[in-house]
Amino acid sequence: MNRKRLIPAIIAVFLINILIISLFSSASAASYRRGSTGSTVSEIQTRLKNWGYYSGKVDGIFGSATEAAVKKFQAKNGLTADGIVGPATLSALGISGGGSGKSENDVALLARLISAEARGEPYSGQVAVGAVVLNRIKHPSFPSTLAGVIYQKGAFSCLEDGQFYKPVSDSAYRAARDAMNGWDPSGGAIYYFNPATATSRWIWSRPVIVVIGSHRFCS
Repeated sequence: MNRKRLIPAIIAVFLINILIISLFSSASAASYRRGSTGSTVSEIQTRLKNWGYYSGKVDGIFGSATEAAVKKFQAKNGLTADGIVGPATLSALGISGGGSGKSENDVALLARLISAEARGEPYSGQVAVGAVVLNRIKHPSFPSTLAGVIYQKGAFSCLEDGQFYKPVSDSAYRAARDAMNGWDPSGGAIYYFNPATATSRWIWSRPVIVVIGSHRFCS
């Protein structure tokens, strides 16, 4: 190939590479905002509706009501309240783009909950807290997704007092993976509480399955 043909060929290859990189970047930075439509928007609306942030129709159309609900969810969960559902908000909603139930997003979310609720507890107690969350997913009285259980209003005090947003301990990540791999030191519990700090009279009525560290795990 002579020099006159080589230069245009090199330029063409360069431009194609730039286009490919741009397409991958756009895909990885997917976001949904007012005007967006489709099945993911429907899933966003469904989750917001289940958690009490949205009262409109689940129609797959990202309108002003959906935007307002997203802002409320973001403000409540320590995210930038801009009404745009980008990667961070998708992760908080438990929408990871079709990954498996044991995706790294799920591990990170469960680990954050474990760290906030069981920091300083024996390792088996940390795993047990994770197991309770997973047991709730299978129970008809609770939401059927990990994010749904964790963000259910009033379910975990750490989302109210700010502990949920503190740095996550290394042991919590290990505990999350162990719980997801089937270890359940709680014996199938769907509740737990610390008798020294519990303020609900109702929780004391739950049958105790096992005591680990400061927590009583109940059915």
